[in-house]
Amino acid sequence: MGIESILVLLIVGAVAGWLAGLIVSGFGFGLIGNIVVGIIGALIAGYIFPAIGITLGNGIMASIFHATIGAVILLALIRIIKQA
Repeated sequence: MGIESILVLLIVGAVAGWLAGLIVSGFGFGLIGNIVVGIIGALIAGYIFPAIGITLGNGIMASIFHATIGAVILLALIRIIKQA
């Protein structure tokens, strides 16, 4: 993985984490925490979506969309675990 790939992953994760924090209202970890959640969400979506055969396109916008969905899933799981 080159430095460009890492930089794109960080940017996509930052945007996805921010969007997921807005979507899952009332729940977030602050700026840095949401960036980390976005990066983890991008990794989750990167493994889950191809495994079940879902593709939403190529490019940076599709990557942000995938990562946002993964981050929302992660935030929802964290919310469920915290409430239990």
